[in-house]
Amino acid sequence: MEELIQQLVNGLFLGSIYALLALGYTMVYGIIKLINFAHGEIYMLGGFLGYFFINQLKLGFFPALLLAMVGAAVIGVVIEFLAYRPLRKSTRIAALITAIGVSFLIQNVMIYQFTANKRSFPQAIEFKSFKLGFIEVSNIQLLILFTALILMICLQLIVKKTKMGKAMRAVSVDADAAQLMGINVNRTISFTFALGSALAAAAGMLIGLYYNSIDPMMGVVPGLKSFVAAVLGGIGIIPGAALGGFVIGLLETITIALGFSDYRDAVVYGLLIVILLIRPAGILGKNIKEKV
Repeated sequence: MEELIQQLVNGLFLGSIYALLALGYTMVYGIIKLINFAHGEIYMLGGFLGYFFINQLKLGFFPALLLAMVGAAVIGVVIEFLAYRPLRKSTRIAALITAIGVSFLIQNVMIYQFTANKRSFPQAIEFKSFKLGFIEVSNIQLLILFTALILMICLQLIVKKTKMGKAMRAVSVDADAAQLMGINVNRTISFTFALGSALAAAAGMLIGLYYNSIDPMMGVVPGLKSFVAAVLGGIGIIPGAALGGFVIGLLETITIALGFSDYRDAVVYGLLIVILLIRPAGILGKNIKEKV
């Protein structure tokens, strides 16, 4: 029982990473109905940017984190401008194939530049372990959880309380009507990509610090699982993406605790199938009739 509770605690930390990634998926889908499969690669680039800022520029962890988020935000805007904006009026399948192409492009450019080998992430924060009864947590785990929660709260405040957040909500409902009301749709979409990319970069740096390693393929599996988390919670719904991320993290660690670590991915995707059979719109999603 103690082992199970310990794994549930570990699942919260892992789930916070999935939640940060899932938020990027759900925001982009909510505003332009695009599944940005290059999002996992932005997560990977965040890890490499953090590695560069800490290892080469000798910055502390938090300055490096902020700079990595800014750098990833710029990359996200560039990807949207060059790859997705020209296809905005085309079919969804064309945009989807482009997103997969961008994902492979970033992966292979990074492999060409840095090889596919893992490299150690600099330990900018000294590891410390704490005992809370029979539960053991580290300062790195607490940093991951609190940073993720702060970023989620900031995102919610931006979406609910700022002018740009209101524009994002308006564009997600009806982009044409929003444009008629004077909202700059292109700028709003670019801001959404920047915001989602910044969150992904933060997740990449945090996971690099936690596992002490990064590599050009590190975004593939977390990217897919975060997409599953976004769909599970209700894609297009920000609280749903966060909830889905925590559910996936907890499910993974419970599966490992029960001795079925080889089947943890199968369990995650199996749960997605079951949830979609019961609630096709996800846990917090609402079924919406679409005119065809």
